[in-house]
Amino acid sequence: MTLVQLKHFATLARLGSFAKASVSLFLTQPALSRSIKALEEELGQLLFDRVGRRIELTVFGQRTLERALALLEDADQLARGERALGAQETGRLRIGLSSGPGALLTVPLMTHFANQFPQFHLDILRANTDVLTQMLRERQADAVVVDLRSLRPAPDLVVSDVHELEGTFLCRPGHPLLRVRRLTPSQVWAYPLASTPLSDELARILVERYGASAHPLRMINLTTDEVSHLVDVALRSDTVVLAVRAACPQLKALRVQPAFNAHARFGLVTLSQRSEAAHLAQLRWVLRDVFARAS
Repeated sequence: MTLVQLKHFATLARLGSFAKASVSLFLTQPALSRSIKALEEELGQLLFDRVGRRIELTVFGQRTLERALALLEDADQLARGERALGAQETGRLRIGLSSGPGALLTVPLMTHFANQFPQFHLDILRANTDVLTQMLRERQADAVVVDLRSLRPAPDLVVSDVHELEGTFLCRPGHPLLRVRRLTPSQVWAYPLASTPLSDELARILVERYGASAHPLRMINLTTDEVSHLVDVALRSDTVVLAVRAACPQLKALRVQPAFNAHARFGLVTLSQRSEAAHLAQLRWVLRDVFARAS
């Protein structure tokens, strides 16, 4: 068994097609088939079920993939010398950020690494919580910062550096609702409402606070994963945005009665049983600094 075979196996599992994997690996399909067959023979079990032209991981293949990805990641770190680098100025860190953390952390993180570690490679990956969690498990990200209300708890995930920030209804400066002294939910609902995808827990809080009409499926008109897009829309229209206040400094908070009184819970998520990537401590420092100033 070789690392090359494990790379072939992991690539085929990710792409789900011999044709696509062979192109990605710069191999012919027969060569890739021989590599996978040799690996299966050595392991003594099938890694894939062949259904016509389709392939699917067997149960054994799914278990093997987790261990193969871990081995490939360790080999990659060893080749790059990250374990010996410590706080040296070279290396690579791949950080996934969901919508709220992305709006708050992207620029501070890039600025910090550009100033402190100009030879370091920082990759910022933006997606929703489910996609980022999958990227973490597939070793495409070293760590992710997400809204923990949207994270599905699992034994392979480690959560740390948890921070809470106020969520509220926001609008552009000069919005008609800012002139209303006692603002009711129905007055807010009269305008288009926009938000990032909301968790089931936040939907429950909205319904408990404002009634069934406040369920996101009924209340929210516009949805996007990017907070910056919400801000742009709000500045160009009378749209009201439901978001973390600190992520939208250009917008004004609306004083709805009763008050929303809900907080987003952001946290750093890593994989258990995985060695910590170099410079992850720098991420923790920036994260704590940004959230301390935003609180």
